[in-house]
Amino acid sequence: MTIRRISSGGEFEAKVGYCRAVVADGWVHVAGTVGQGDDVVDQCRSALEIIGKALSEAGASFADVVRVTYMLPDRSEFAPCWPILADTFGENPPAATMIECGLIDPKYRIEIEVTALLPT
Repeated sequence: MTIRRISSGGEFEAKVGYCRAVVADGWVHVAGTVGQGDDVVDQCRSALEIIGKALSEAGASFADVVRVTYMLPDRSEFAPCWPILADTFGENPPAATMIECGLIDPKYRIEIEVTALLPT
């Protein structure tokens, strides 16, 4: 099995010791990703942009995502993100889970993790 690691150069990759994504045996595992911005909607868009770049570098897209996990410190902030998420995944919605939990820094309002299957 060939394993390929994809780094986005994010500040936490070096601090924590992980990479943005790992491609292994036809799967793309994208690490939990936070975005920049003043509110949950801006951060959601930013995180999806970072994830989209990692998927693209791996040879996949949001259409190939089979599983997504959303983590938010306040579940009431999830609903404003729904239109963005529905637009991002379009006709190919993945299985999804939303978890209310603390994130690495209180300034972050959403963290998103995805798993995709490389197209054949």
